[in-house]
Amino acid sequence: MTPIPPEPLVPNNTLITATPEEGRALAIMLARHSIHAMQRDLDELKAGRPVYAHDPMGLIAASHVIAVEFATIAAANNYWR
Repeated sequence: MTPIPPEPLVPNNTLITATPEEGRALAIMLARHSIHAMQRDLDELKAGRPVYAHDPMGLIAASHVIAVEFATIAAANNYWR
């Protein structure tokens, strides 16, 4: 087992970003950190990648997670004014 080093779930302990582009990048990072927090074994994580990398429904589900993260960040930054 190769453990994934722990990462902060909310980098710098804030969702505030300077631009929507930074907010989107943060959303992607948060989604990735969530996956790493759930699947701590890097070998297992990599072993599953071929299964979901070509699964359209899995990719859509991953995109949905990022969209939810971005909506949260957008609300925190008042992007929808």
